[in-house]
Amino acid sequence: MFTGIVEAVGTLDEVKGTGGGFRVRIHTPLAAEMNVGDSLSVNGVCLTVILIDGEHVLADVGPETARVTTFGALQRGQEVNLERPMRADGRLDGHFVLGHVDGVGVIEEIRAEGESHWLTIGFPPALAPFFIRKGSIALDGISLTVAGLGERQFDVMVIPFTWGNTTLKGLKKGDKVNLECDMIGKYVSRAMELRKQ
Repeated sequence: MFTGIVEAVGTLDEVKGTGGGFRVRIHTPLAAEMNVGDSLSVNGVCLTVILIDGEHVLADVGPETARVTTFGALQRGQEVNLERPMRADGRLDGHFVLGHVDGVGVIEEIRAEGESHWLTIGFPPALAPFFIRKGSIALDGISLTVAGLGERQFDVMVIPFTWGNTTLKGLKKGDKVNLECDMIGKYVSRAMELRKQ
């Protein structure tokens, strides 16, 4: 379980095929505080640390994860958002994020307003029931608030701190991002669906 509050931005030093999936080697200062077997949110995807090598953590990505997330297009040198799991005795600063991506969104527009930035993101039609205005969304592992909502896209406003301390500053129109809708909303939607049956 994560919160969507990014702890660090890491760099992919290696992306290596492993027969269907691949292994990533991520340079991060968080490596010194991690253990083999720990979970790590990488751009909103929950991965398991399989090896720690100095300032690097290594994790395997399976074929299904590569298919349903942006991970199929990961490149060496790319920056990624990182977050360790929340502690049971810690504060929840963002929202409940599982690291289980619901779909891939596309950046449709980026515009500045003062020092903040607006992003418009297109989403797959199947995710429409899980969005509400002023609700939560995890975008590449970052907890954000849905500020505007259309039939096939939503808007978020990004404050300067988040813009400067995540990978958002490197996005451009047409880029793809991992989306995880609010867990509570998904459970409510499923309960209503079963009730209708």
